[in-house]
Amino acid sequence: MAQCCRCGRRRNKAGSWPDGYVCRTCSDRAVQARGACPGCCQDRALPGRRSSDGAAICTTCAGFSQSFACTRCSFEDKLHRGRLCTRCTLADRLAELLDDGTGRIRPELVPLADSLLAMDKPRSGLSWLTRRGAATELLGRLGRGEIELTHEAFHTLQPWRAAAHLRELLMACGVLPAIDKQICSLERWLVDHLADITDPDHAQVVRRFATWEVLPRLRTRAETKPITPAGRRHAGDQIKHATAFLQWLCEHDLVLSTCRQVDIDTWHVEHNEHSRNTVRAFLQWCTASKLTRRFRLPAAVIRQAAPLPQHERVDLLGHLLTDHSLPLRPRVAAAIVLLYAQPLSRVVRLTIDDVIHDDDQVLLRLGQPPSPVPGPVATLLLDWIQNRNNMNTATNRDSRWLFPGRRAGQPMHSDTLAAQVNGLGIPTVAGRASAIRQHVLEMPASVVADALGYHQVTTAKLATQTAATWSRYAAGDHLQSPSGWTPQRTHDS
Repeated sequence: MAQCCRCGRRRNKAGSWPDGYVCRTCSDRAVQARGACPGCCQDRALPGRRSSDGAAICTTCAGFSQSFACTRCSFEDKLHRGRLCTRCTLADRLAELLDDGTGRIRPELVPLADSLLAMDKPRSGLSWLTRRGAATELLGRLGRGEIELTHEAFHTLQPWRAAAHLRELLMACGVLPAIDKQICSLERWLVDHLADITDPDHAQVVRRFATWEVLPRLRTRAETKPITPAGRRHAGDQIKHATAFLQWLCEHDLVLSTCRQVDIDTWHVEHNEHSRNTVRAFLQWCTASKLTRRFRLPAAVIRQAAPLPQHERVDLLGHLLTDHSLPLRPRVAAAIVLLYAQPLSRVVRLTIDDVIHDDDQVLLRLGQPPSPVPGPVATLLLDWIQNRNNMNTATNRDSRWLFPGRRAGQPMHSDTLAAQVNGLGIPTVAGRASAIRQHVLEMPASVVADALGYHQVTTAKLATQTAATWSRYAAGDHLQSPSGWTPQRTHDS
């Protein structure tokens, strides 16, 4: 034990340097500092301190008696077992875990190893692989060939979170074919859900409904746009309510094939609006598949959120733009919601390529044409792009997501971003409802739909509800909106 010369705390000695004893924390932090040494102008690690002004300098200029150079690659870094740097130690650990029994990495997993080795901060990867946990066990089984490199093999792996993270890594580096993350999640959940159904006849019907109705619809949607977490939850709710409906029939001594209209009416009376809307797809599928007779189902009820008063929305926008003490990420996301009426499930799917620099103007591609970004919001947006989080993981080095997530190649989860935005006191649903209504008041509904990525039927209904005057205007090229937002015309529009 000794007093550290860097932090002043009494800690276990990690070494004796020219300026005194150092603790392990200060030693690791100092070795990570890199740059051009002000003494010799060489690009090296700068753990030393110049006595005259305290500037960080290399070990040679500081007069160190010890070396931090890796014995294998000569890179100066924190040294581990065998005096190897962090990246070389990570390479050895990967070779150990992914060994196929021949002393080399299983050939199919070489892209995975290369991706992990190329990460900007190998210390995080080494920490992940040093812990004796589920990740190291799954990697070892993959290396030995005990787990097939198929999506079906990952459906039953436990713990599922570690398996899901590993599957995303494998998809990101091309070892597994890319499948929408939400579909992977639903397929894994479905295996456990079917296993919990005790009645084999019920399990068979639910499996058929999920296999031939729910999953194909999701896969078709995924071909045009990513599935949102809300879409995945809705699909799971449809399967769960189908199971609950079959259980209800059993409790009333009924079966699906002899179910009558009066039974359907009784079920609807006993259950809430969400259950009635969610089970509708299952009952329609049963009728179309001739598993039941035809039923008359009540119309689905869709409720709209109450919009935020316009002056409150403007005040919230002003607060986001002027309060620099707020965290940057939720400020940017909330500004997009309040200004462009975008749900967070779409905000997280934006990429930095959707932010367009056109001379002195910044545009945000939400539809066609791209929408102009006001100056203060543009400054906020560009500042965030230069300081994005989660860019140091194995597969996020070149991430194009505007809001990168921690998972391999994935954007931030919309629920996580929603929690951060709500933490700023921003009511996202009410704010979005207010923004879209204001836009259809100021511009034709069709223009708003194209520019903001809404369906034209949706904006037309909102225009009618808000008593918009654009529907009474003669056809023409109405470019200038009352609020001063001018949709940018392109050659194709």
